[in-house]
Amino acid sequence: MLSLRISSALRLVYVKALLELPVSLLDTQPPGQIAAIITTTANTLQIGISEKLAIVLQTISSVVTALIVAFTHSWKLSLVTSSGILLITICYSITIPFLVRNMKQVEDANIKASAIASETFASIRMVAAFGAESKMVQRYRKWVDEANRRGLRLSGIVAVQQATIYFSVYSTFALAFWFAVKLLSNYEIENVGTTIIVLMCVMILAIGVGGIAAPISAAARAAGAARILFNGIDAPRPITTGLKHPNASAMGDLVLWNVNFTYPTRPDLKVLDNLCLIIPAGKVTAIVGPSGSGKSTIVALIQRWYELDGDMGNRKLVLYFRNGSVTIGGRKLSELDLKWWRSQIGLVQQEPFLFNQTIFENVASGLVGTQWENSDEAVKIELVQAACKEAYADEFISRLPDGYQTHVGDAGIKLSGGQRQRLAIARAIIKQPKILILDEATSSIDVRGEKVVQAALDRVSKNRTTIMIAHRLATVKKADNIVVLAKGKVVQWGNHDSLMAAIGGPYWLLTQSQELKMGEDRQMDDTSEITEEDERAMDLMTLDKGSGNEAQGEGSLAEGTVWRHRGIFRSFGSLLLEQKQNLPWYLLMLYGALIAGAGPPVQAYIFANLIASFAFWGELLRQITNYWCLMFVVLASAAAVGYFCLGFASTRVAFHIISAYRLEYFENIVSKTVAWFDGEGHSVGALTGLVATDPTQLQQLLGTNITFTIISVLSVIGCLTISFYFGWKLTLVAFSSAMPLALAAGFYRIRVEKRFEMMNLRVFAESAKFATESVGAIRTVTSLTLEDTIRRQYEELLHNHVKEAFRQARFATLIFAASDSLPLLAMAFVLWYGGTLLISGEYMTFNYLVVYIAVVQGAIGAGQWLSFAPNIAEAAAAANRIQAMRVSDRADGRGTALNLTSANDNDRGVRIELQNVWFQYPTRNVPVLTGLNMTIEKGQFAAIVGPSGCGKTSIISLLERFYKVTSGQITFDGADIDDIDLAEYRKAISLVAQEPSLFDGTIRENIVLGVDAEMVTDATLHQVCRDAGIHDFIMSLPDGYNTKAGIKGILLSGGQRQRVSIARALIRNPHLLLLDEATSSLDSETEKMVQAVFERTKKSRTMIVVAHRLATIQNADVIFVLGDGQVLETGTHTSLLQKRGVYHSMCQAQALDR
Repeated sequence: MLSLRISSALRLVYVKALLELPVSLLDTQPPGQIAAIITTTANTLQIGISEKLAIVLQTISSVVTALIVAFTHSWKLSLVTSSGILLITICYSITIPFLVRNMKQVEDANIKASAIASETFASIRMVAAFGAESKMVQRYRKWVDEANRRGLRLSGIVAVQQATIYFSVYSTFALAFWFAVKLLSNYEIENVGTTIIVLMCVMILAIGVGGIAAPISAAARAAGAARILFNGIDAPRPITTGLKHPNASAMGDLVLWNVNFTYPTRPDLKVLDNLCLIIPAGKVTAIVGPSGSGKSTIVALIQRWYELDGDMGNRKLVLYFRNGSVTIGGRKLSELDLKWWRSQIGLVQQEPFLFNQTIFENVASGLVGTQWENSDEAVKIELVQAACKEAYADEFISRLPDGYQTHVGDAGIKLSGGQRQRLAIARAIIKQPKILILDEATSSIDVRGEKVVQAALDRVSKNRTTIMIAHRLATVKKADNIVVLAKGKVVQWGNHDSLMAAIGGPYWLLTQSQELKMGEDRQMDDTSEITEEDERAMDLMTLDKGSGNEAQGEGSLAEGTVWRHRGIFRSFGSLLLEQKQNLPWYLLMLYGALIAGAGPPVQAYIFANLIASFAFWGELLRQITNYWCLMFVVLASAAAVGYFCLGFASTRVAFHIISAYRLEYFENIVSKTVAWFDGEGHSVGALTGLVATDPTQLQQLLGTNITFTIISVLSVIGCLTISFYFGWKLTLVAFSSAMPLALAAGFYRIRVEKRFEMMNLRVFAESAKFATESVGAIRTVTSLTLEDTIRRQYEELLHNHVKEAFRQARFATLIFAASDSLPLLAMAFVLWYGGTLLISGEYMTFNYLVVYIAVVQGAIGAGQWLSFAPNIAEAAAAANRIQAMRVSDRADGRGTALNLTSANDNDRGVRIELQNVWFQYPTRNVPVLTGLNMTIEKGQFAAIVGPSGCGKTSIISLLERFYKVTSGQITFDGADIDDIDLAEYRKAISLVAQEPSLFDGTIRENIVLGVDAEMVTDATLHQVCRDAGIHDFIMSLPDGYNTKAGIKGILLSGGQRQRVSIARALIRNPHLLLLDEATSSLDSETEKMVQAVFERTKKSRTMIVVAHRLATIQNADVIFVLGDGQVLETGTHTSLLQKRGVYHSMCQAQALDR
């Protein structure tokens, strides 16, 4: 329990420290590193201070007590024999620093491996779509192998440490007896009884010191883990206190004056260049411009995610070129209290983040820091509902079975992009902020929703300072002021009319690229009612009741048909048989174990002979003791050889097992279907934690601890054999009475520990997932000033875990006490019965001593074996999970090969047909598609439009084979897609998703993700980047294509990330190109250029585009209008306008000049 409390406290302090760090620092952390520290590193620390700490404390207590008793009876003999402890102490003092330093290097490599795992699981759809599983495995392998390489360095250190310790233990006996005889002969010890007392204390002392080798190693690993945790805990924090209401106000003009800014991760690229910008109070100011012009950077500076002076208190955080000032009402933002200032701002980001909570809890989180933060639940419900109605979210929420209590899943994954954005808007406006910042707030909302939400935003923007960043100019034309940025400078400003009057100007050019052709329908009244068909565009992303907690998908790690729990021996037996490559090391381990296991019974025999020798006197006594002391030296030398072999081989085996199973585990998870990742218990944090910890738990038994278990078993067998030989009656009574009780208690202890470990894993995984999610969404957390709320919730999770663990531990401690105390009971019983046999004359002193010492050694051996019960319990659960992950959830067989005969690059299109397709997500019980029929001819440019949640993205997911249709069929050039080999099928397809997923690597590595990098020439790479409108920007960077994209592409703007994603799709030269809102994050100029590329090459491939911005698809060959999971209208842009139906209403809502 102490380890749980300490581990929980450190996790809490670490997460609290992270939440206090500036965003600028957290942005530089590798993806998944924080999750790895919270899970892997904290678990390593917990293991080191749990049962291992108890063993160390128990041993110290025994050693101290033995020393006190020994010194009380003969200080001279005790002092001399303590030299063995001195040698062991010197050994530890030399080897432990090496162990700690090397273990930290291993832990660092493991953290980087976990970062790659977290990044991969978070973007599994993109990894699967581009067939990049093997590339991710190779990236992961690099750091797993690095951890293995650094870990193997420890084998020599561990071997020397253990050899020295056990040589010291056995040689101490030789020294003790030799010196005892000398003192006895010189009459410096009163009697033989005193000598035996001291020597027995020395035996207890030596055994105790020798038995803490494994706990000391665990403590060394824990020390390395603690150092990593404290690096974060002790990191310098910025000063966040300052002025607040009533000494400061958020009602004045926002002014950015002479602002120069570069990001710390790319100090040579100036994002803002002497920017001067005034944002009037109470007015709506729109900021437009191409991607990378600095729009979102302005938001970051206003939010104080970055400070212009780069200072953190009195300590320099980062040195890079920044200057200028940002003021509100003439007062610098750096003078204001940070949380108060952020509480005055309502922010809706381009990529909204929702917490894995209910809809109500997500929206209500916007009340933190306001006057309603501590209001009654009824008041909060009323405020939440009002905000959702204003954000046009109430309609889809009311259709959900659980309404506002519906769980949204990890990062809101169970909702569509438009639904997430509407909830983010509700969360921002519920606090009634003084300043409202909308960073592409309506980019993911469908036409109808955007019109209503825009009207709501217009209402809430009145008499409020509003900053609106948008690429869709139709959303900003009513702004009081419009600022056009380019290359970090203001190039034009004014209102919509004045900017449009400047024909040929930057704003005018932007509007021309977004013009939507309405033909003869422009005279239609803007106030016309929405058509009946449009009313049918209801949201179908309906979750089944309680799906937030009990997903009914592929099953969790704890449920499902594929995971059948195996017993401990069966699990370890099957895994042990797999260790053929480690056979030489296992043989060396067995050789060392045989020698080490023979030590205790041989020691008992020699020890008994030495004590029996005190029956003699004079020269004969010296001769006999000298001989047996020499035998102890021989035993010490043999033990040193045995333990050297054990330490060297077991350490190598341990790291080989960790690396092999960690890599296999990761590879098996990555090979799962995308649908599997939707299951309960398959979140990014949970999977990352399992991949990091389970192989480590497994090696605890298959590697390091198996040697100690073998030694303990051999020791028990050896002691039992020698006891039976010298005194079968006493042995039979001792072992038949006490040993069954000890074994029964031990086995029950294992069972209790296993259940405890499963509970421990489940709850800590839950808290780790919560913490990882919170830190990963640090921008959302800080903008909502949720730091204290997150800390309290995390603390409550940890507190509940410790409380539950304590409840279960109360009964378990009785079992642990029984398993630890029964050996002492056995010793007492043997003393009594042995004395009876001595009195009756059945046993001589020598026989009695051999049996007694052998029984003591056997009990100690059994106790040591049972002390590894926690490791057995942990490893058994880990073994089950590892073996369960081997069962594939994919259909058996590779499938048929694709037969695409088009050798001409200009004729690579395919025919796609969806026939009576019904589909519902595994975690939902309401269908998204209801008998949908759709045919796209070879080489067609097809567009799919419709309201948010109508099934557009679901069609893309089905075409990518992320999911299987519930019924119906999808054909690819006449072949059922389920019959085609998956790898070949996905090679023929490229996907550009709505939210671009970039990985922590260079821009080049991200672009060639889905192809063989060695086969891509620079000319090909440059051409696709020109087509995607990103080549010139990349070449302007100092490192060009070798520039790091950063964590999740954070070093690039949203538009730049999207263009890299488009280049990544184009470089595959696909037969079928899928674009899911692919240009939503692009500025108008780039969008027009990329659109031209798509249209120019559309005949060379089939292209399916999902879009809300109808201007981007008006030249499509065929447009499908979806609603209620079916196709409502089909035709070209012109023919659909003539029908004056749903599509006509959507176009009317988006006409720029309305």
